[in-house]
Amino acid sequence: MASGFWVVSMTDRARMISAFITPFGIFEWNRMPFGLKNAPQIYQRLIDNALYGFMRITNRQDQQAKNERSPVDVFKEGEPETEKRTSVLVRRSYIDDILVTAGAWENLCEKVDKLLDACDEWNLSISVVKSFWGMKKVDYLGHRVSGDGMEAQPKDLASLVNLPFPTSLRSMQSFLDSLNYYSRFIEDFAIYASILYELREADFFEATRRSKINPDVNLTGDDDGQPGCEDKWSRAMTAFTVLKDKLVRAPIFRHFDPDRRPVVVVYASKWAISAALMKDHDGVYQPVTFTSRTLKPNEINYGVVDKEVLVLLRVLDVCYTQLVTRSIKVLTRHSTLAWLVNSSGLQGRLGRWAALLSGWTLEIVKCTKGEDEILGVVAASITPREEVDAILTSIAPRKQPRQAITMLPPTVELDEKLLVVSFDGSARVKRSGGAFSAVVWSLPEWTVISAASKYKTDLTVNEAEYHELLLCFDLLSDLDRGGSFSVETQIW
Repeated sequence: MASGFWVVSMTDRARMISAFITPFGIFEWNRMPFGLKNAPQIYQRLIDNALYGFMRITNRQDQQAKNERSPVDVFKEGEPETEKRTSVLVRRSYIDDILVTAGAWENLCEKVDKLLDACDEWNLSISVVKSFWGMKKVDYLGHRVSGDGMEAQPKDLASLVNLPFPTSLRSMQSFLDSLNYYSRFIEDFAIYASILYELREADFFEATRRSKINPDVNLTGDDDGQPGCEDKWSRAMTAFTVLKDKLVRAPIFRHFDPDRRPVVVVYASKWAISAALMKDHDGVYQPVTFTSRTLKPNEINYGVVDKEVLVLLRVLDVCYTQLVTRSIKVLTRHSTLAWLVNSSGLQGRLGRWAALLSGWTLEIVKCTKGEDEILGVVAASITPREEVDAILTSIAPRKQPRQAITMLPPTVELDEKLLVVSFDGSARVKRSGGAFSAVVWSLPEWTVISAASKYKTDLTVNEAEYHELLLCFDLLSDLDRGGSFSVETQIW
């Protein structure tokens, strides 16, 4: 668009706020200038209104005399457009970057006529120098868009590919921010990027001091380094190289076709999950978008079938607008998930998962032949899972699964009496004290023998734990302490 924000007139109050002082006096903006915090938002609303026709501009008498309309009117008054008017381009545009597409030249000319009519009504001007007409491929917002699909097209791909390993946290964050814009084009992006997100400023400072991130110096072989330091940088180097390589080899994403049935391929490893939304084009599944994430420590303990449910829920959430109300085919490697849909009496997370999936129409197909069956129908741009597993093994973070605390259940012989003591307590600095309590149980009936609770001032958490244990012995003082009993803390 020509002139951009200058199309919007400034109100009287906005003119006073925008005033600035110069050696020649005070000047005010009559048109919305560049640099205002809310200027992009206002201009975006203006473009959306022009292309979608939400509101009709009100003609005032003085404006009718000049045969002009003020676009700013739409933000404070106006009437809804009639339902007969449809969207000009059937899609939103990003600020002043407008993309017009059509399957034939006649349709393109028709859409351009509608666009010009809307621009004329809203006093918008188009820059001919910045415009391209009748192109089969066009660079749009860092992407190359064509009839075949859409691909990542960074402005300076060569410098990004040749970028050495960053030597500071700020440089690493800049690199990750650049790639994050194209994350949906990079298969398993979140998995590889998680290794780099773990690096901290202290890591770069220590590595710089020892010249560990110099490409000419080997990362291993320094005996004075901290344990696992070289392994951390080796994994970071591998993830950094893989991400750059994947950006160069990013596949062409097919345009989402609502007339074709969507296909979702899920994948779960020991510490990460990923999925690919695809479309069937001539018997081959072409990618539409990728999504991935690493697992939380408690999720690492899940079985592979549960992890497949996690990744399915993720892709349904990320691609909700594309998949909602549609019948979806899901390719899995380990389960048809029929047990989750057909089971009754599910509780906990399984019950929540079943409730979340109940509103979707899913055909879950287990590939009985494993990886070979999936690779036979997907595009060549999808990395075989065996290769992914090999790379993930080399960069796997040292995440340890959250171990569940297991306790041996107490056993009672026929002629044995067993006492179980449980206790807990807390201390708060604000109330300058702490409370603690204890309960004595008798097995096998689990009968409460005695219980007590006390409060003392000036207690810390450790002191509260100590007084809990003393309270347990006080409760046992009148009992037979020669027998066996077990003591359990707040993990009980």
